[in-house]
Amino acid sequence: MSISTGSAWVDGSSALMKRYNIFRSINWGKAAVVAVPGLWLAIFFFIPFLVVFKISLSETAIAVPPYTSLLEWDLEEAYVTFKMNLGNYLYLIEDAFYLDAYLSSIKIAGVSTFFALIVAFPIAYLIARSEGSTRGLLLALVILPFWTSFLLRVYAWMGFLKKNGIVNEFLLSTGLIDQPLTMLQTDFAVYIGIVYTYLPFMVLPLYSALEKMDVTLLEAAEDLGCPPVKGFFLITLPQVIPGIIAGCMLVFIPAVGEFVIPALLGGSDTLMIGRVLWDEFFLNRDWPMASAVAIVMLVVLVLPIMLIRNGQGKSEEAI
Repeated sequence: MSISTGSAWVDGSSALMKRYNIFRSINWGKAAVVAVPGLWLAIFFFIPFLVVFKISLSETAIAVPPYTSLLEWDLEEAYVTFKMNLGNYLYLIEDAFYLDAYLSSIKIAGVSTFFALIVAFPIAYLIARSEGSTRGLLLALVILPFWTSFLLRVYAWMGFLKKNGIVNEFLLSTGLIDQPLTMLQTDFAVYIGIVYTYLPFMVLPLYSALEKMDVTLLEAAEDLGCPPVKGFFLITLPQVIPGIIAGCMLVFIPAVGEFVIPALLGGSDTLMIGRVLWDEFFLNRDWPMASAVAIVMLVVLVLPIMLIRNGQGKSEEAI
């Protein structure tokens, strides 16, 4: 009996030692650093996501808040009823209006991202190749619009693009046009507003990638007789692809759900999912339908990003 007891005590002691060694092997400083953003994401992303997802599975009701509960309690009868409504998601598939809104949002965001890339690349290249003092000034000019209210900047474009605005007045004075152009409340105005607003988000990642690029490769290619245009596509562009992908994500993702710019600069036929969400929430007061629209939009945006990041990780491991 004593041998058996001693063996059990030794086994228990060894198990405790293993747990103690595992406890000591944990890098608590690194765990604390990782825990801060993890806690932030849990509080401000994951929990709100679960709340919105729960609302999307409920039904509309004339109540405060305007939706039914998934769980219904009856203390007298002593039972709990769980009722989940998938009709909101089925209606998204059946009604072509929501599909058109998604496609229109993706199209406007994609076109705006493309033009933002075209405009931002020369700016980022100029900043990256500038001298130290000039570089700091140019970066400050890129970041300067963030010091001004977002709404004020959008309203300023309304003053630029209206029929008696600065753009039309300049074109009329130069004789390029005979009558004012209709630019406000069109998709053209929405493109300008999105490109202008999100341009710094494209410039900064591109600048970071260009600033780290090895310039001696271009000099070597030029010494070997490589034309500048060919050198750009063979040397510069491949090295800044991570910056291009990061900038496109930073512009495309918020542009898909943009509401203020289409509402102020776009017309009544400018269909974007942000305006659909606003109408469902505040005009129709159909919170379950609006939540379903938001969940589907989030899935549509997150899945491609996860695939792109996964592909980037595999390519980096291969290198």
